[in-house]
Amino acid sequence: MRYSRFKGDVLFPNLDDYLLAHELQEKLLKRGSPQGFADLLIAAICINRGEELITYDSDFEEIAKVSSLKLILLKR
Repeated sequence: MRYSRFKGDVLFPNLDDYLLAHELQEKLLKRGSPQGFADLLIAAICINRGEELITYDSDFEEIAKVSSLKLILLKR
């Protein structure tokens, strides 16, 4: 938040985000590909707010397969 080049908002999770993260994990467990809770929560925040997630982290591809996550995966 004190980074001089930061241009945006800090989004804090709410109860709906935690509930969606749990729901996503249940779907992923059924597929045999559970993910870390931090990634699930980040994805849930993006989904619930209609935002795109732009990342280098390919773990989010699994989450996108079971959700409406709008994902832009950058290549290194």
